[in-house]
Amino acid sequence: MAHDIVVLGAGYAGLAAARKIDQDARARAVDVRVTLVNASADFVERVRLHEVAAGRDVGVRPLAASLEGTGVEPSVGWVEGIDLRTRRVRVRTDADTRELGYDTLVHALGSTAASAPVPGAAEHAYTCATLGGARAVAARLAEGGVRRLAVVGGGLTGIEVATEIAESHPDVRAELLTRGVVAPGTHARGRAHLLRALERLGVALRENTSVAEVDASGVRLTDGTRVAADLVVWTVGFSVPPLAREAGLAVDDDGRAWVDGTQRSVSHPDVYVVGDAAHGAAPDGAVMRMSCAMGLPMGSNAANAVIDRMTGREPASAPFGYVFRCVSLGRRDGLIQFVTATDAPRSLVLTGRLAAGCKEYIVSSAYGQASGDVRMADSYLSVLRRLSRRAARRHALSAAARTGAVGAAGR
Repeated sequence: MAHDIVVLGAGYAGLAAARKIDQDARARAVDVRVTLVNASADFVERVRLHEVAAGRDVGVRPLAASLEGTGVEPSVGWVEGIDLRTRRVRVRTDADTRELGYDTLVHALGSTAASAPVPGAAEHAYTCATLGGARAVAARLAEGGVRRLAVVGGGLTGIEVATEIAESHPDVRAELLTRGVVAPGTHARGRAHLLRALERLGVALRENTSVAEVDASGVRLTDGTRVAADLVVWTVGFSVPPLAREAGLAVDDDGRAWVDGTQRSVSHPDVYVVGDAAHGAAPDGAVMRMSCAMGLPMGSNAANAVIDRMTGREPASAPFGYVFRCVSLGRRDGLIQFVTATDAPRSLVLTGRLAAGCKEYIVSSAYGQASGDVRMADSYLSVLRRLSRRAARRHALSAAARTGAVGAAGR
């Protein structure tokens, strides 16, 4: 009898897990039946949603095409509950509500925008955390009448939204508001380039400021200052669905499921959790940040563990580590910030058109890996190695130039 595996969520982590389970099961003659449950019939490239918000028609791919050539069965519907005792998942569709039984469950429902903790944000601010939200921003811009844009949040998402819209809609005056400094995870060299890009695109920046209220005409800061805006986009923070906590999985204070080194729930051995919904440990023991960069290896790691255990093997705990952070600064500029395995910024950076091209390749490769393109995954790793070598050479040349300048000045 086939072993029923249900994967919840077809984002990067869920799609990668479903496809690899199917692939490995075939290769090792394991009888499985894999069902992939997703709220829509499309795979959404979430890392392109800032492009969608600016009006580009990108980032949406039919899920059926992403599963072509596999035995994975797609199931479109909203997951409403998980019964860990009976091993059943309740799924609501447009037509009815049904239950899916499982022997092994892979929870990959990801994250969404955290609720904004200030009055008026829910009513008046938009978000780019979902396809619907990004399309709503694009529709608002297309209507006309938006002359002033306020983007709240100085992380990479906020930067990408502000710069993408500023470049695509030069008649819109964009302003970026952040509680601390912009792009706190970047080295001084990367931050300097980022600040130049904001200035070039006409994006005003307010650092070390907090929003107290959002209304129909803009935002009010905690110091009483008003920032007028026809459109407010909120990009501060993400949260996970409450399903894991409600079902009874062991979760942390943020609702992310505790997992071991194979992505297996520490409380329920027939459940694996991957992507943003998992509390995975980085090399230094800290919780891994929510990202497609971590979601993809988590999905593959869980798939390996599932098939290994079904065939009597002890799965290896895959090590995770960071390589870089990448940010688009419009279509023709970008920043690749190399980081340590524990996500601390290095002095190595790539900028400009080269970085923009690399970011585009990385985004395309992420979908290639999730959808099972082995050649794309191998090519992606090759590009990472070349990027690392190129950045190291640039850093060495820059250091040599600085040393030479100091020597000349000393003489």
